[in-house]
Amino acid sequence: MAVEQKVKEVLKKVLDIKESEIVPGAKLDESLGIDSTEMVEISVAIKKEFGVPLKDNELKKTQSFNEIVAIIASKKPAGSTSHGPGCGCGH
Repeated sequence: MAVEQKVKEVLKKVLDIKESEIVPGAKLDESLGIDSTEMVEISVAIKKEFGVPLKDNELKKTQSFNEIVAIIASKKPAGSTSHGPGCGCGH
C-alpha cells in the first residue's frame, strides 16, 4: 500500500472520518478541525504503522495531508517496502 493510502487509513481510523473528507493540500486543522490531542494520536498511529522515528511535534495540525506524507516518505529507507507492523504480509 502506498504511503498516501496508509496515511489516509490512519486519519480515517483515528478521526472516524470518510476518505472523501481528506483534502490533500488543505491544512488539517482547517479542513478537518483537528486539535492538538488528535494530532498526538495521529502521530502515535503513524509511528506504529510505518515504524519510522518521529520527534515530538514533528507532525503538526497546521500541516497538510501532503506535507505529512512527504515527511513519512523522507524517513523511509531507500528501497524499503511500504509494509509496516501489522500489515499481515510477513515482511
